[in-house]
Amino acid sequence: MIKNIINGIQAYSGALALISKLKLWKYFFIPMAISFITAVIIGLSAYGLSDNIGRFIAKIWIWDFGKDIFISISTFIGGIVVLAIGLILYKHIIMALSAPFMSPVSEKIETHLTGVETYSHRQTTFREQLWRGIRINMRNLGKELLITIPLLLLKFIPIVNIFSTILLFLVQAYYAGFGNMDYTLERHFKYRDSIQFVRKHRGIAIGNGIIFILFLLLPVIGVILVLPMSVTAASLKTVSLLKENQLISETKTIE
Repeated sequence: MIKNIINGIQAYSGALALISKLKLWKYFFIPMAISFITAVIIGLSAYGLSDNIGRFIAKIWIWDFGKDIFISISTFIGGIVVLAIGLILYKHIIMALSAPFMSPVSEKIETHLTGVETYSHRQTTFREQLWRGIRINMRNLGKELLITIPLLLLKFIPIVNIFSTILLFLVQAYYAGFGNMDYTLERHFKYRDSIQFVRKHRGIAIGNGIIFILFLLLPVIGVILVLPMSVTAASLKTVSLLKENQLISETKTIE
């Protein structure tokens, strides 16, 4: 698992150069705009809601002693709750809406790596790619929320909340990497087969998603570059896995 996580992270090292080499930037303009606008909307919403959630949580403390401290802690926890849910919504929204634009990017990378321009893979339309993206991300959103909510509740328990934060980060990373890998997998597998493939290689998904989440910590530039870098890295690694499992053919690398 740890080795696969590292491999997922290392795939980013060649992403920027490959984007420039294959002239892929033009495919990212609309997804980058979607990413930026979504981040602004969710960021403003989170800023306004954190205090409200903090005050709501603080109502469970009915005593006068320590109330100010509890309100401060509740506001902080409220901010974490909003941030966590905001990140979940953000990544699933942008990955679902960007699916039709990211699939061609993934295909060009696959062609470059395998040298095969004509595939026997599944042919999908813009609408089908969009629906696939929405379906995968709605499924992942539901599962991620089911895991995230209990982890957020654990933040009220001292010491335990440290481990819940780490687990929360890894869960976020896994589902981010999942979505990025599916841009390649949708050409080769049906919905359920893709899910099984990512589960088998969950370490790669987590590694890809770790950098995805860290990108979002960079002001402005992070939400702009997160999709180009993460999708390219995921495509590189997913194609490599498909080749290793002899699920796609290979001739020579196109220069």
